[in-house]
Amino acid sequence: MLDLLITHASLPDGRTGMSVAVQGGKIVEVREGALDGAQTRETVDASGQLLSPPFCDPHFHMDACLSYGLPRVNQSGTLLEGIALWGELKPLLTADALIERALTYCDWAVAKGLLAIRSHVDTSDPSLLPVQALLEVKKRVAPYLDLQLVAFPQDGVLRSPGGLENLKRALDLGVDVVGGIPHFERTMSEGAASVRLLCELAAERGKLVDMHCDESDDPLSRHIETLAFEAQRLGLQGRVTGSHLTSMHSMDNYYVSKLIPLIAEAGVSVVANPLINITLQGRHDSYPKRRGLTRVPELMAAGVTVAFGHDCVMDPWYSLGSGDMLEVAHMGLHVAQMTSQQGMRQCFEAVTSHAAKVMHLHGHGLAPGCDASFVLLQARDTVDALRLRANRLMVWRKGTLLAQTPQTVAQLSVPGRAAEVRWLAQ
Repeated sequence: MLDLLITHASLPDGRTGMSVAVQGGKIVEVREGALDGAQTRETVDASGQLLSPPFCDPHFHMDACLSYGLPRVNQSGTLLEGIALWGELKPLLTADALIERALTYCDWAVAKGLLAIRSHVDTSDPSLLPVQALLEVKKRVAPYLDLQLVAFPQDGVLRSPGGLENLKRALDLGVDVVGGIPHFERTMSEGAASVRLLCELAAERGKLVDMHCDESDDPLSRHIETLAFEAQRLGLQGRVTGSHLTSMHSMDNYYVSKLIPLIAEAGVSVVANPLINITLQGRHDSYPKRRGLTRVPELMAAGVTVAFGHDCVMDPWYSLGSGDMLEVAHMGLHVAQMTSQQGMRQCFEAVTSHAAKVMHLHGHGLAPGCDASFVLLQARDTVDALRLRANRLMVWRKGTLLAQTPQTVAQLSVPGRAAEVRWLAQ
């Protein structure tokens, strides 16, 4: 007796008419056509629509999310004013308010089929209030959402007094990943020293590494080179992520021709944040303006695992957002000009399978043995899903239905035309 059977599903790899069988929270069979003679407690007819693994966000700041307007609005919309505003907000934070905002965002995420989030959490303040609050959130959401936490020294691990000790205390409390922000240290040499120090700490403690790296328009901000070197020196291949890497957009091609193979050789993965990178970078330019997004297609072509993150939602840096990873991928494919068929598929993977790989998630996928966690989208394929930022019809985690949304249909009263509009070409 199966717990759940999805029939007539389309899958991201292009297969159609597929059946997906679930038992005990796991996928037990995926095959074309019907499962003859199968008995099931529940059957869902996908009617040719897209069944996808759940979305994953490998780069987010949950301690700041939904704080828009507190204590004021970022008038300039710039990165530096956002950092200054976060400094003003931190003394006003309370654990209860932070927890409630984070839980609300997790509700939004689940409704959008986003079931795994890696959140950087600020460790700069000795109180570690954001750390303790998000550890509580992690515990509460564990039944329905995977939340990874990164110890993030927002003010610089060497630049701020007690920065390293605060970060170590956060790891002692149970934070999962070592973070950093080398380009925010006082000098280039201090930034490189912070990378070395933090990677050694991660190696000593058996932790993953995920650093904000070169989030700048400065082509001489090259801490990703140091990060790749340290990953290889310390045997951390496959366990290190460089996030943002926006300075790579401004680097000369000769240097990048050396840098990208180094990143690939060191097994360093990359997270770009299209919504935020296109918004915050290039602010010092008149025209032409730089886009700021790192070299996504070139990194992918070199075999580097590249994922997309949301980064911010309604916080000091970004006043928009709703937890929709298809919106992130939609922006990414436009900014990176990845409008080929392969490019669009890769952008979909950047918020599903590639993001899961960056986060070291187990059981993510649509194959026998994977968790029965998936999203039924109101779309026929991945290109449709990106084009429409498709409606999430049903969201399951380990075989349990978490969220449902009615089909999006417009009623049309135009003589001689169809009565309904569903935004699908014939």
